Amino acid sequence: MRARKKKWAPAELADNPLIIRSEAERPINLRTHFNNGAPIHMEIGCGKGRFITESARRYPDINFMAVEREPAILAAAARRGLKAVQEIKAADGISPSLAFLLLDVNELAERIAPGEISRLYINFCDPWPRKKKWAKRRLTHEGFLRIYEKLGIPEVHFKTDNRLLFEFSIESLSQAKWRVRNVSLDLHADMPEDNIVTEYEEKFSAFGPIYRLEASPTHAHTI
Repeated sequence: MRARKKKWAPAELADNPLIIRSEAERPINLRTHFNNGAPIHMEIGCGKGRFITESARRYPDINFMAVEREPAILAAAARRGLKAVQEIKAADGISPSLAFLLLDVNELAERIAPGEISRLYINFCDPWPRKKKWAKRRLTHEGFLRIYEKLGIPEVHFKTDNRLLFEFSIESLSQAKWRVRNVSLDLHADMPEDNIVTEYEEKFSAFGPIYRLEASPTHAHTI
């Protein structure tokens, strides 16, 4: 997902307190940023920020963060997140634990220490359907699974409306010997109470089923 340049985005990236500051190529200490011992749940790609912001609102005892490589998208999501945090704190006296990080997923294993992420969310990522060589860009490709393994992430929650991507993902996970569970071929047919609907999901669920699964690696991997 790409966004048009926003004149206010650089200032938002510089000043928004929910955005994790990091110097290029240096390790990012998430525990120092959150300053607590609560679990950290990460979303790859944040869209407009609804999913990660609502997650933080519902579960204040968990640290939530979104990783996004597009500066304009991250700036917009972080702006929305900060407004929500301020509103929740004013209304309920509770400050949700929420953060945003400008980073390409390919750099995760070099920038974040193993064992810090307790759960990873992949929601409606680009299916890269047109060329066979693009399969390696899919976030459930074996190359990315090895990154998640190196980070010691114990579980991944995955949603998509693309059937071919879902089938590819199950095959990729199986070949990597990941355990797959809680598979749904039509998530909205019997909507779980804990499902947080993303902006994309709300818009496109009327055109076909939403597929979902959870998966866990069976072993650690070093790359």
